[in-house]
Amino acid sequence: MVTARPVRVSDANLTTAIVQEVGKRVVGQELMVERLLIGLLTGGHILLEGVPGLAKTLAVRTVADVVRTAFQRIQFTPDLLPADIIGTMVFDQRTGEFHPKHGPLFANIILADEINRAPAKVQAALLEAMQEKQVTIGNETYRLDEPFLVLATQNPIEQEGTYPLPEAQLDRFMLKVFVGYPSRDDEKEILWRMAGGDEIPVDQVAEPQDIMSIRRTITELYMDQKIVDYIIDIVRATRDPQAIGLHEVRPLIAYGASPRASIYLAQAARAHAFLRARPYVVPEDVKAMAPDVLRHRVLLTFEAEAEDVTADGVIAKILEAVDVP
Repeated sequence: MVTARPVRVSDANLTTAIVQEVGKRVVGQELMVERLLIGLLTGGHILLEGVPGLAKTLAVRTVADVVRTAFQRIQFTPDLLPADIIGTMVFDQRTGEFHPKHGPLFANIILADEINRAPAKVQAALLEAMQEKQVTIGNETYRLDEPFLVLATQNPIEQEGTYPLPEAQLDRFMLKVFVGYPSRDDEKEILWRMAGGDEIPVDQVAEPQDIMSIRRTITELYMDQKIVDYIIDIVRATRDPQAIGLHEVRPLIAYGASPRASIYLAQAARAHAFLRARPYVVPEDVKAMAPDVLRHRVLLTFEAEAEDVTADGVIAKILEAVDVP
């Protein structure tokens, strides 16, 4: 029998403090803030999708402000070059030698604003940083300092001058989070807070070593074998829905999720349990995180698009059909 390691009170207090500080600037959007925190505490990159003006950029910048880390915002544009983000070799006339000049990727938290406006070469350069935690300048490879996290945004309604992210790049994001409109009361509070136009100050409440310590705690949260099987059954059902009796779903799925989805779903479920001060994972943690982990990994057929079926709809049917332990 494996004993669950208790969640330390100091760790729980720290995450609560981060959420409270972010809440000074970001009204509502609790799900988005929690997902950003899950990314920070697991090292998983996050893609935020929503129309302009929903505080996506503000939320990411505020999370970076409350943690004492290096932060860089990169505005992606169609004319961006790989050297603009990773750096380049600069010739020193005095010494007659080339020296590396590091780009904005050499930071801890990267805000990739409107990432789908970047051309393919820039996306490929970012892909190496996201997956390998390193970049290559000239003939040299440089490790990126931990914690390293890419928090990206994209606008779903404007497609002019954009480059849809390839599946390989999408798969490197642990979560894809849809950001919706605030409630009426939240929008009213936003109006009052932002009426003055001054930036609301926040306190730095966490150090990089605090984040790395919590990451180790999360990886040690107890996960029963039945939960492991539950995660695998969900992910495999995206590839073979007929195995769980969803024969009508099979023509709707072109490609299912890879084993990386299983790994990310387990990590996200552990973080979800941690934020609720629970030292073990329950099926509700898996269900809560499954849509964000899987929606960009389940590729639909033309038949599904013709019938206005969404990836979220397919995932919901799978979650209903898979037996809960």
